[in-house]
Amino acid sequence: MPRAKSNGVELEYDTFGSPDDPALLLIMGLGAQMTLWRPEFCSALADRGFHVVRYDNRDAGLSTGLDGHPLPDIRAVLSGDSSTVPYLLADMADDAAGLLEALDIAAAHVVGASMGGMIAQQLVIDHPDRVLSLCSIMSTTGDRSVGRASAEAIAALPASNGVPLTREAVIAEGVRRAAVIGSPAYPVAPEELRARVTEAYDRAYRPEGYVRQYAAILASPDRTPGLRSVAVPTVVVHGEQDPLIDQSGGRATAAAVPGSELLLVPGMGHDLPEQVWPTVVDAIARNAAGNP
Repeated sequence: MPRAKSNGVELEYDTFGSPDDPALLLIMGLGAQMTLWRPEFCSALADRGFHVVRYDNRDAGLSTGLDGHPLPDIRAVLSGDSSTVPYLLADMADDAAGLLEALDIAAAHVVGASMGGMIAQQLVIDHPDRVLSLCSIMSTTGDRSVGRASAEAIAALPASNGVPLTREAVIAEGVRRAAVIGSPAYPVAPEELRARVTEAYDRAYRPEGYVRQYAAILASPDRTPGLRSVAVPTVVVHGEQDPLIDQSGGRATAAAVPGSELLLVPGMGHDLPEQVWPTVVDAIARNAAGNP
């Protein structure tokens, strides 16, 4: 896969569809790689007339990381001291804007999931000329009173100390986590879950990058005031049974963006099961049609 220089880092990316079609940028979530945007999902978007670009965020996948730097002090960050945090979500939004520039894309329809939704929100706030439409999926505004995780989901998250685990331990933990935060109505067979987690591990395992991304989320300010100025077509998609980012996060996002659409998906948790792809792809395409 190719790489592009952006905002002082190099981002691994790939594309689907014709470059003659309107660009659609996919941004993935915390510790996740672009491969979590499954090729079939990307192809479904390309079939709807988009030139789809997916990429690894900094500190994830095969993109540049800050490995070797001291890890953020998460306890201090939670107490309001962000002095150990090397970057914020705004820097990751600048990465996305720089990637579009590197690919000679003036503006794109932008879709983000989870932390990727936070980055997408920050991108349209900071670089409104780069965003044609916004789709924020299973995400939240940065207001700590909404989008809270259940105790079970918190317990399933990776440890925030950046200490590497064995390959087998990481895979087993990933399978357990996916089962906890996934969609109750659309469970994935354990062997398929294991295959996906194994594939992700073998491509890239970045526990320290996860901690830095998590610190960026915690240290970044509430986006609600900035979202009130968003003027592009916006759809907010959220699972009704999301245990990691409660649907109140999606509701708050939609309430903050003037004229936005809120789509709550029954049976969906904190993932994108294949069964909901038609609904999500339709929502993205319909929203984008408001600013072709």
